[in-house]
Amino acid sequence: MLTTALSFILVLGILIFIHELGHFLVAKKVGIRVEKFSLGFPPNIFSKTVGETTYCIGMIPLGGFVKMVGENPEENPTGAPYEFMSKTVGQRAAVIIAGPFMNYLLAIVLMIGIIFFGGRAIYDETRVIVGEVPKDKPAYGAGLRTDDQIIAVNGEPLLTFDSVRSRINKIVNDSLTLTWVRGTDTLSARILTEGAPIPNEQGGVDSIGVIGFAQKAISYEQYGFFESVKRGFVSTHIIVRETVFFVKRVLTGEVSAKMMGGPLFIAKQSGEEARKGAASLFFFMALLSVNLAVLNVLPIPILDGGHLVFLAIEKIKGSPLSVKARAIAQQVGLVVLLSLIVFVTYNDILRVFRGW
Repeated sequence: MLTTALSFILVLGILIFIHELGHFLVAKKVGIRVEKFSLGFPPNIFSKTVGETTYCIGMIPLGGFVKMVGENPEENPTGAPYEFMSKTVGQRAAVIIAGPFMNYLLAIVLMIGIIFFGGRAIYDETRVIVGEVPKDKPAYGAGLRTDDQIIAVNGEPLLTFDSVRSRINKIVNDSLTLTWVRGTDTLSARILTEGAPIPNEQGGVDSIGVIGFAQKAISYEQYGFFESVKRGFVSTHIIVRETVFFVKRVLTGEVSAKMMGGPLFIAKQSGEEARKGAASLFFFMALLSVNLAVLNVLPIPILDGGHLVFLAIEKIKGSPLSVKARAIAQQVGLVVLLSLIVFVTYNDILRVFRGW
């Protein structure tokens, strides 16, 4: 529980900080006065004013904000040069896009680091060599250990990890016969599989059989810095592409919206990835960072994408939207956002009860 809580705070805190830092740095760069930089939402557990900006840490770690002078037309801007609305459309757009862009950059940096320091695992494609075997899993109880070589499931010879996994996955809450080699000995045991829940695209839950073991890497291929940078960029853009594709499929109804996760899912997954190791946690963070960037540029009023739409309209018509029009749009956006939060939280609660 402690690992889960700390991992959740670390992951979400870094993602939010980087996002808001993007808005903050570009706002300062173009000469906008920033009144408040908040990590988390009130009530505050920390607050300190330095220069013209008050820096805060809120007790609710589900977001953050940068409050700029004159950013809301309803505040009746004075026209001072340091106000948000006094800047050009291009400068204001740069301030808004900087948040998602920083999340995108963070994902790239994380992926480069994972590849540079961790390298790429190389597996034997002709043999199934057992890696980690958790002590609380059926495989361990049956006697399977690290470095054993699995050769058959239910008497069927299998030569690859994927074929072994696929065969076991089809046997749910039922027994199977596993055969493996240790040194010069051939061993065999009956093992009762566990049913592991796995979400499907229709929003339901399927179940697959597992016995609990991982494949062992025979070596690791290390990459130099420039090759790691190249691979980091490629890996990040694959994540971006898949994230955009997933959002598109949700919006068109091809995939159930129940596949989306909220704060509880992030907290649970953060803890699980942290227990696997730093590389797994950083990869999860990169994945979330891309998700945050993509979701923030959706054209929903109150999100960064919605503000970009306002600026595009202003650029086309030559003047800002009326205060009334912006207020209505933002109220609609707030309803949409709150509905989404309630929906994903409901999904999270269902996941807790269903055990996945």
